[in-house]
Amino acid sequence: MAGGTRPAQAKPLAKGKSRGWQAALGAAVLLGAVGLCVVGAVSGSDDLSVPAPATDERTETVPILRDAFASQGICYGWRLTDGYDVVSVGSNLGDGTAVGDAPGCPRWIEVSADITYTSESSEASDSAWIRVQGSDDLGLAALQAVETGLGWFGLDEDVFIDDPGWAITRAATTLPLLAAEAGLAGPAATPSADPAAPASPLPAAGNDFWRDRWGWLVAAVALLLLAALFVAVGVVQRRRTTAPGRGAAADAPSRSGRKLRVRAPAQRAGAEAAGRTREKS
Repeated sequence: MAGGTRPAQAKPLAKGKSRGWQAALGAAVLLGAVGLCVVGAVSGSDDLSVPAPATDERTETVPILRDAFASQGICYGWRLTDGYDVVSVGSNLGDGTAVGDAPGCPRWIEVSADITYTSESSEASDSAWIRVQGSDDLGLAALQAVETGLGWFGLDEDVFIDDPGWAITRAATTLPLLAAEAGLAGPAATPSADPAAPASPLPAAGNDFWRDRWGWLVAAVALLLLAALFVAVGVVQRRRTTAPGRGAAADAPSRSGRKLRVRAPAQRAGAEAAGRTREKS
């Protein structure tokens, strides 16, 4: 028909489906990120094992106790346990050798610590039981004085819970000084420091909560960034498809409600006159 207008063509559904797919994927990524955050915060990794002293801590403690035995005639040692499990034991006789039943040690003093860790979901708290034992000839009162003296060096329950390996070896090195203070032996020989030996590093500081869950945190941040990327892409594509003049039919109304006018090519005057002549004939 000459004066008719072309019917508006239906818009393809590819772009609409693409936007819906991107929105669904973005929502799934966002929900996954939230789920990872919740699971990481709730579960975590509760490592309840008691760490043993580091190798350098044990190797540096044995010579100090050996020098004290040579000057005082008393064997000194340490014992770290986790309930019924022995985590570490050592003395002036060497790493792994206890003093209680060792030959050549009629007089001996040993500091022991039993550490118990509980899970974060438990209502019970972590605990440390510290005591000093010795041979029968030393007397309970003197051994009690040595045990009390550990607090002078800051070796309390909290220190043993935070770093039991360092605390037990540190407590063993203070035994000769405390024994001399309690009158059990003469003054201990001053240990000679090796200038070439490097200092023992301090225990690593940080929050145990985030250190145990850093993997969950990284995964959650990555998923959140991916979700933000999908949302940004969807917004840009939506703006492009809804821009004026894009994808609109010839007679489709514009944003203002008016129909878009389509310019038709002007006909020549001669062609119109020729048409009228044919009608008259």
